[in-house]
Amino acid sequence: MNTPLAVLIMIVAAFSLYLSRQRTQENGFFHGRSAEGDAPGLITLIFSQVTTWIFARSLLNAAILGFYYGIWGTLAYAAYYLSFFTGALIIDHLRFRQGHTSIQAFLHERFGHWGTRCYNLVIGVRLVSEVFANLLVIGILFGVAGSQAYTLAVLAVSLVTLIYSMLGGLHASLRTDLFQMLVFLAVLGLLLIFAVAGGHFSVALLDFKPFEISDPGPILLLVALLQVWSYPMHDPVMMDRGFLADRRTTWRSFIHAGWISTLCILAFGSLGVIAGAGAFSGEDMNQALTRLLGEWPMLLFSATLVISAMSTLDSTLSSSAKLVVMDMKLVPARVNNGRIAMVLFMLLGLALVFWGNKDLFSAVAVSGTASMYLAPVIFFSLWDNQRDIPLWSYLGSFVVALGGAVLYFTESSGYSALLGEAHKYTKLLWISLAVLVIGCLMFQIGSLSARRPRPSDSRMQVQP
Repeated sequence: MNTPLAVLIMIVAAFSLYLSRQRTQENGFFHGRSAEGDAPGLITLIFSQVTTWIFARSLLNAAILGFYYGIWGTLAYAAYYLSFFTGALIIDHLRFRQGHTSIQAFLHERFGHWGTRCYNLVIGVRLVSEVFANLLVIGILFGVAGSQAYTLAVLAVSLVTLIYSMLGGLHASLRTDLFQMLVFLAVLGLLLIFAVAGGHFSVALLDFKPFEISDPGPILLLVALLQVWSYPMHDPVMMDRGFLADRRTTWRSFIHAGWISTLCILAFGSLGVIAGAGAFSGEDMNQALTRLLGEWPMLLFSATLVISAMSTLDSTLSSSAKLVVMDMKLVPARVNNGRIAMVLFMLLGLALVFWGNKDLFSAVAVSGTASMYLAPVIFFSLWDNQRDIPLWSYLGSFVVALGGAVLYFTESSGYSALLGEAHKYTKLLWISLAVLVIGCLMFQIGSLSARRPRPSDSRMQVQP
């Protein structure tokens, strides 16, 4: 057991519990309001957005991609953070220009019950995958899968996070996000100081993996640029924070969170590039970084992952409660029902940790591909405000995207080889491009057919 890291977890957990004042009113638990009914301020929203999107899986993925594919791998993952800018446009159109109170309300108005059913399925899977992925990172930090240290770390962090999330819901999540983000920035800053002082940053890092358009790094960058249009809309944690404050505060929170989180991801991912450039044959990323930076900087490296995991877990659980109780309305709008939903999502995430796939990026790629069914919805129904798109266009786009996500999962996991022997990221690019083009074609055809006059509407009838 990593004793210093365990002590740090206990300190962060203790402060998080202290900050999580119990909320027994629905407005605070589900909508993040203070006891006086006030919305969160700009700084709170910015830091909450940043820390919930710089989750442990993201940090580790950015570093791993940098380790294997150089700066292009890290840039590819950082490109997903353009989602804050597209997300700002989505929220502004949906909430402030068209007056909807949630994504579900918008989809129900345009596509009926099937509009919300498809969406709720996708974001439900997204939320479970977030619980799974962040707990998985916690386990990896403490030991190999199945070891006692691995199991105890996962169970301890899940229990502590669940307790303080159940106490205060979204209001507690916002308060703890602010605290956890400040700690995260301090720890990341110290880690970068160690790296700079050791002379590990240099221009030569850019040449560690030269740019070749057919290499996995640049290919993944193209994938991110395709998926970034729809990615924010299928992330309930980001979207929920778009319905808390006034228009100006909301817009500014998204914009500032976008550039701050992108810089943080690039900074952390550069550590993976350093490890890849300096690794000996047979060394993995952690071994190379430990040799290059030393034991204490690696403790800081692990600490950033732990803090980001806890901050994302509480936000994920809060969004899970809101999804089940307020958006899907499966149970009466009571705080205790939200707490039960949190427990269920945590248990589902734990089940995947101990019995699921251990590929961290697969969860990003699969959910990102599935989310692409929303791209034509955003282009045609939201930004262009077309109200006559038929249901078959929406369902067709959903089926194609879901099929693409399943195909990528089977191809990347080795269960199928329908797309040949190409690299899995090349396959992901083909699948993403096909899903986007086919979905937009379905909406375009649906839009044209809806505008075509029906025979019964014709004025060209012969008069007696």
